Amino acid sequence: MHTPWTDWLDNPHRRPLWRWALLLLMAVICWLAFTPKPPTLGPLDYSDKLQHLLAFVTLALVASQAARPAKLNTFWVFLFLLLYGGFIEVVQTWLPPRHGDWIDLFADAMGIGVGLCMVAALRWRLRPDLPQ
Repeated sequence: MHTPWTDWLDNPHRRPLWRWALLLLMAVICWLAFTPKPPTLGPLDYSDKLQHLLAFVTLALVASQAARPAKLNTFWVFLFLLLYGGFIEVVQTWLPPRHGDWIDLFADAMGIGVGLCMVAALRWRLRPDLPQ
């Protein structure tokens, strides 16, 4: 049984749109990461980590749609996004007043994991062989 959601999510003809969306998101996140004074979520002490988490949840959701749906691709999406997060932290070490931070990379990894779990749950829920 197909639903509009499964048709939208699993349509291979839409994969290029997801890839363009991923590239656009990555460009925006790079701009935010490399700007000397990026916008914040507020005066919260942990807002930077929350921003990392939310950015990488979003990246994981979009990247999982940009990749072909397969169990092995989940690993490659995780690895690719973690390397992207590491790239950002390394570049930030060269950009005063920014600095690279292992805790930021950990927040990125947590965001990737949460996003990929959300995708897995959504795909499981929308499976056509489940009773609706």
